[in-house]
Amino acid sequence: MDLSEKYEVVIGLEVHAQLLTSSKLFCGDSIAFGAPPNTHVSPITLAHPGSLPKMNEKAIEYAVKLGLACHCDIEQKNYFARKNYFYPDLPKGYQISQHTTPICKNGFITVKTSSGTKNIRLNRIHMEEDAGKSLHDVDAYNTAVDYNRAGTPLVEIVTEPDIRSSEEAFAYITELRKLVRYLEVCDGNMEEGSLRCDANISVRLKGAEKLGTKVEVKNLNSIRNVKKAIDFEAERLMNLLEKGATIRQQTRSFDAGSGTTFAIRDKEDAEDYRYFPDPDLPPFDLKDAYIAAIRSRIPALPAERIQRYTLEYQLPEYDAQVITEEREVADYFEAIIQQCSNYKAAANWMLGPVKNWLNEHNTPISCFPIKPDQIAGLVDVVGSGKVSFSIASTKLFQLLLQHPDETPLALAEKNNLIQQSATADLEPVVNAVLERLADKVIAYKKGKKGLLALFVGEVMKQTKGKADPKKTNELLLEKLK
Repeated sequence: MDLSEKYEVVIGLEVHAQLLTSSKLFCGDSIAFGAPPNTHVSPITLAHPGSLPKMNEKAIEYAVKLGLACHCDIEQKNYFARKNYFYPDLPKGYQISQHTTPICKNGFITVKTSSGTKNIRLNRIHMEEDAGKSLHDVDAYNTAVDYNRAGTPLVEIVTEPDIRSSEEAFAYITELRKLVRYLEVCDGNMEEGSLRCDANISVRLKGAEKLGTKVEVKNLNSIRNVKKAIDFEAERLMNLLEKGATIRQQTRSFDAGSGTTFAIRDKEDAEDYRYFPDPDLPPFDLKDAYIAAIRSRIPALPAERIQRYTLEYQLPEYDAQVITEEREVADYFEAIIQQCSNYKAAANWMLGPVKNWLNEHNTPISCFPIKPDQIAGLVDVVGSGKVSFSIASTKLFQLLLQHPDETPLALAEKNNLIQQSATADLEPVVNAVLERLADKVIAYKKGKKGLLALFVGEVMKQTKGKADPKKTNELLLEKLK
């Protein structure tokens, strides 16, 4: 029996996103990735006696910005609490967190899966500092500690237990990663630890209301690993229930190599952390005008853009989805259509030559040498019939990459790429092709009308792609009567 027909998986996700500030949450130390160990530290990071924290205002702004984009209620009266938990790589012996008074409450993120569209409800978004990093491979007998990351500002985005499959979890994190990148509050780089996920997983009989005992799989560092960990853990829990075994509330880790999880410790409850307001950090209030100013700076987000592209610009849903995957790509597309009104042609250029070049060179669009107004120029020269799309996408596009300061029309004229549409230019070529393929002409006139494509192709070949296809067709049909 397939156990998934008997049991239901219930999942809640906790995602830690590193905020794109230049300094730490409570001091001016840099948070730049990749520095030599223990070079981004100060007495505050190292918790020297007498050192006092000072709040990073930019982190508050980014947390509010994310909360507004997630339809959250913004808490206007805030304070930080101490979470008493021993981190070997957090020198204070406690973590400063907002767990008890999250800056954002409620809200939701909309996801699309094969089952349809669904709102994943959020419980809260709160701010907290990150721990450092324990290194187990630099000394044969001791664990080394790098405090560079200690104190880095994080937001923790906590869902309600609304997720029912690994597919939904995959879609949720994909959407959240896209959102934080659009808002420019986090770079979403899971490989560098900028986005990390803890998955709370339980199973229950289908139709039951009471939640089962949960396990938490910590520090999943890729969207694929989140999916794999959930699938493995759900199956493990269902098999335990089938055997009549007791499920322990545990914290577990995921081994990406074997695709399995293993226990780290029994799971703590919130009361075990003994939260209390941090006496060194004053409470802070967020005024209505402050929240409104942040709201006004939120860019058009993917869902809004997709709706506009499909309804106003009449683009297919697929085109709109792909173009809006990254904010910079969508911004580039919008810069093109400010200068040309053929939206579908502009989308074709984005999804074809431009995307292919970016993929081939593994580079972001910010490094793409051709400016949006030049792509608009390519759309225009093709639309006006001066250059065929085939010539524009192969030859003219390459010339623009080499000469990014030239206009498409000037390059086309300079390199003899202008399409031949005059009868006087095309007629001799058409006559020559029909004369050379006299046997095919006879076959055409006997009913093999598909040979027209052969004649057109031969004319295009003789003119090196510069013949106007429409005019070529007209001339051929006239002569083949």
